[in-house]
Amino acid sequence: MKHVLIPTKLNSIASEKLEDSGFSVTQDGDSDIIELVKAHPQTEALIVRSEPVGEEIFEALPNLRLVIRAGAGYNTIDVKTARRYNIDVMNTPGANANAVAEEVIAMILADYRHVVTGDTTTRQGKWEKKKLLGRELSGKTVGIVGLGNIGQLLVRRLSGFDNQIIGFDPVLNPKRAEELGVSLVSLEELFTSSDIVSLHVPEVEETKGMVNSKLLSLMKEGAMLVNCARAGIVDEQAVREVKKQKSLRFCNDVYPKDEAGEKSCADIADLMLPHLGASTFEANLTAASRSAEQLIAYVERGVTRYVVNKGVPDELDEQYQQLAFQIAAIAHHYWESDHAVRRIECSFYGDLHQYAKWFLAPIVAGIASNFDSDNDPEDAEAWLKSKGIGYEVRDPADDTKSYGSSSMTIDLLSGKDAIHQVSVRGTITEGRIMISRINDFDNLYFLPAGHSVVFVYSDRPGVLAKITGELAERGINIEDIRSPSDSRRKQAIAAIKTDKPVPREAVEKIKSEIDAAVGFPLTI
Repeated sequence: MKHVLIPTKLNSIASEKLEDSGFSVTQDGDSDIIELVKAHPQTEALIVRSEPVGEEIFEALPNLRLVIRAGAGYNTIDVKTARRYNIDVMNTPGANANAVAEEVIAMILADYRHVVTGDTTTRQGKWEKKKLLGRELSGKTVGIVGLGNIGQLLVRRLSGFDNQIIGFDPVLNPKRAEELGVSLVSLEELFTSSDIVSLHVPEVEETKGMVNSKLLSLMKEGAMLVNCARAGIVDEQAVREVKKQKSLRFCNDVYPKDEAGEKSCADIADLMLPHLGASTFEANLTAASRSAEQLIAYVERGVTRYVVNKGVPDELDEQYQQLAFQIAAIAHHYWESDHAVRRIECSFYGDLHQYAKWFLAPIVAGIASNFDSDNDPEDAEAWLKSKGIGYEVRDPADDTKSYGSSSMTIDLLSGKDAIHQVSVRGTITEGRIMISRINDFDNLYFLPAGHSVVFVYSDRPGVLAKITGELAERGINIEDIRSPSDSRRKQAIAAIKTDKPVPREAVEKIKSEIDAAVGFPLTI
């Protein structure tokens, strides 16, 4: 592998390092990527920033074997199609994290001290000192939603401001939070108590519109919301409505599309930047340097540490990885994020036990929406370590029961003194994933594909009728119901497949009406 194409504005250190190692490099950040690809069909490796890379490029580059995203997020690269073409995809995680964390500090201070307005009016010859009475960051309560790389760096960057820092992260171990100096709280408490809320979660199905009217209405008068994450996690109309009532401050750096034109949040944002989070010399330098180093290590030593779309052993059906993901996701949904995972314990029966390492990434993806199941086992181990979460694969020989070779059990444990545990077992039957047990609700035989809703409640007559009646009123058709009971605890579970998603407000209404201990929607 000797020819590398870099169709983006990336620091020249990448080209320099690669050329020093004997690679032929073409770098052009001004031309169209498709035209560049057509002009260089001999390309064997591609380094990109935010450029879209899909099948058209794979078809045009028959010798392509590696695509490197100089940055963390790789949603612009079709990783699954790349795998079909036997092309590895890498990222450079953490390269941009500090830049984003520092940007949050910059936006907070700029807004608190009216930096933009002060500069503009002073240049105009005005002297509006009396109008620009500011606030101090010191002593404020800062709430951080999402304590991954960026969130944790933000905690460190705030350390000199004597802040009380609270956080929400459903998968961060409390011990790790304590080490960081962060008090973990519920999402509602975070929005209620914070003077400043900073968002650092990915935009996935579970987080779209998560910052809604309910949460925003809890905020203090004049509190600040900072979004340097993704545009879709904030309901702009909700900000618009609550801002009128509480004079909220809104600092924003993210939009549905990174392009010129009018922005829908222009009327509500007190400070707007054109997605500058990763736009620093240092972040670009770091991403460029890591891209070159990873490419050299990949070619010269076969290092695949950061490949995000690795395959699995030929003998292992990839459907079992999907089984592991779905079991973990259901277990995590069962808690409804009320408990931080402290430990994961798994049993893989029969032939599956020898492939245990290949189930780790899907399991982590099941409990963390910002972790991709295509990551390798080493990435998953590093992620668990960063969150302070223990992981154990039990010896199936120690199990007193015997299960089929296509079965696996995943337990999530939480708590320090009082241990909370949820246990889910699943299998594959006739080519379909089936959940056979949740806690002590055995013989469940639930097929989770599609849309579902699950409730756990005191076993008594008439409950199922209330659930199905409410769904019917909302025009939601029921495709299947599984409802075994736990006679020892006198509880029942209702796992209901539906023809469309069940809205969260419907779940909460049903949960209240039937006094359910557990209630959650599920789309897989």
